[in-house]
Amino acid sequence: MKTGFHSPHRALSRRAFLADMGMGFTGLALGAMLQRDARASGAAWSPPDGLPHFPPKAKNVIWLFMNGGVSHMESFDPKPMLTKYAGKTIAETPFKDTQDPKKLALERLVVPDANGNQRNVLFPLQSGFQKHGQSGIEVSDWFPHIARNVDKLAIVRSMWTTDSNHGAQAQFHSGRHMNDGEFPTLGAWVHYGLGSLNDNLPQFISMGTREYWMKRDGHYLGPVHDAVPLRIDPANPLDFAKPERPFSADAQALGRDLVKELNALRGVEYPRDPAMAARIASYELAFRMQRSVPDVLDFSKETAETKALYGVELPHCRDFAMQLLATRRLVERGVRFVQIQHGGGGAGVWDAHGGLKANHAKNSLAVDQPIGALLTDLERRGLLNETIVIFATEFGRTPGTQGSDGRDHHIFGFSVWMAGGGLKRGVVHGATDEIGFHATENRHYVTDIHATILQQLGLDSRRLEIPGRKRLEIDHGKPIREIIA
Repeated sequence: MKTGFHSPHRALSRRAFLADMGMGFTGLALGAMLQRDARASGAAWSPPDGLPHFPPKAKNVIWLFMNGGVSHMESFDPKPMLTKYAGKTIAETPFKDTQDPKKLALERLVVPDANGNQRNVLFPLQSGFQKHGQSGIEVSDWFPHIARNVDKLAIVRSMWTTDSNHGAQAQFHSGRHMNDGEFPTLGAWVHYGLGSLNDNLPQFISMGTREYWMKRDGHYLGPVHDAVPLRIDPANPLDFAKPERPFSADAQALGRDLVKELNALRGVEYPRDPAMAARIASYELAFRMQRSVPDVLDFSKETAETKALYGVELPHCRDFAMQLLATRRLVERGVRFVQIQHGGGGAGVWDAHGGLKANHAKNSLAVDQPIGALLTDLERRGLLNETIVIFATEFGRTPGTQGSDGRDHHIFGFSVWMAGGGLKRGVVHGATDEIGFHATENRHYVTDIHATILQQLGLDSRRLEIPGRKRLEIDHGKPIREIIA
């Protein structure tokens, strides 16, 4: 059947020939520029080949992000001095040096507002703590299921960041402040650096609501490195992943062949169009995912015990439980990086300026059992050794009250934890001062978490850089060697 379009074996039209010639000369010029930049840097640049730079200890990442700012003092970093000195100003306690202007100078404001202030009247702890496991690590009573897995965790209690408003959500993912512009997220760098583990599934998936300031991941790496958004809905898991009405297999194949030919023609004139390349790749992947994704979301193949473990029938945690059960199934099938936002949209549900006790009790109930189940399930299936799980949030909350029964945003010290993937188990690294204000021992900016994950995946972030996009030293971070087994 004749289509009226060029066949690969036909002579090119004059227009296509000139386009080829033009892009050929452009390519020569671009190549010369890249070679010049490479000589200036002292090393030849080449794009990633999909292989790790050194032997990896992990293959997958599960990134659990709590939007709004989890209080480190009511989760994984208990501070009894807050209760002892409750109602007093910091100046009236032995800890007035926490207000040293030099220590507070790291804050970078996006816009002045009522948030991100010091809140100097100390607010007592709102949760009890118990020691758990052989390690005896203290965990808040709001997280009993995670606490049962504490001997799997490497808790870092000495994080800091610089954005005192909710752009810190993007900062934790990318390592850069919003005032600097938009930069690739960690998931995008992993996607850029490593090859596929399963060609029928995306290598980078995102679940949950994302605010406008972090809708994308690839940025200057290109849209092909954005996460693929996934809904836990077998009938409609992906945008545009199936036709609006039924098509026969023959009709669908005919349409695909025609689109391929049209794309090839456009590629002659615009061979370096990253948006088109990303669309083509996404459409082809979407075609393959029409069968593979529904299978991942078919929980009927899971045992009743496993579904009960995650809490998929419990109203208070059902949505998150289904996301985490799907995540285990995705990782099991070779998805490289699964990024899950809990409570996203606007400031985020953990943003407890008032009513912290009710807020955190409700939110922890929504995530605690599914996370504990994920750690248990990965372990018993032999997947935890090769999968890094991280529990993170954009910042902590102030030791002082925000004028009522809540805490404000706090960038000077907060906690995250990681598990699996060749990391030490049952350890605490770093510390904040006695009222949880400043990270004081083994301080870590957010990109140290990135560097640790990349290290375990066998990637050197400096070898992922691209010409014309020189990264700052702080962008790369440093692996936290003390928690690597």
